Amino acid sequence: MKVNKPRPVNLDLQTIRFPLTAIASILHRVSGVITFVSVAILLWLLGLSLSSPEGFTSAANIVDSFFVKFVLWGVLTALFYHIVLGVRHLMMDMGYFEEMESGIASTKVSFAIVAVLAIFAGGLVW
Repeated sequence: MKVNKPRPVNLDLQTIRFPLTAIASILHRVSGVITFVSVAILLWLLGLSLSSPEGFTSAANIVDSFFVKFVLWGVLTALFYHIVLGVRHLMMDMGYFEEMESGIASTKVSFAIVAVLAIFAGGLVW
């Protein structure tokens, strides 16, 4: 038996509007990947700084540039985002914030917390 379903042939991804909760979930996954990749780089930098006094000087010189400080700020912000939204996801697993209104509200609160922590991370890096 053949069923004819009207399916979209070509999806135009530019016209699809994701809800705020979906955007938060996608960004949570992206921040996890950023955090995972940055751990290797940060461990290398830590190993360099602990290898010898010359290694510490080399690591300090690397971290002293504006670009590296900006990247470190981004890594810290991604880590804070992943932690805050991870706690939100855990709370959703426990049955909280499952309705659309409370889910959107918790997403907005999480974004605000991450913004404050991003400013704090900027203060730590610079």
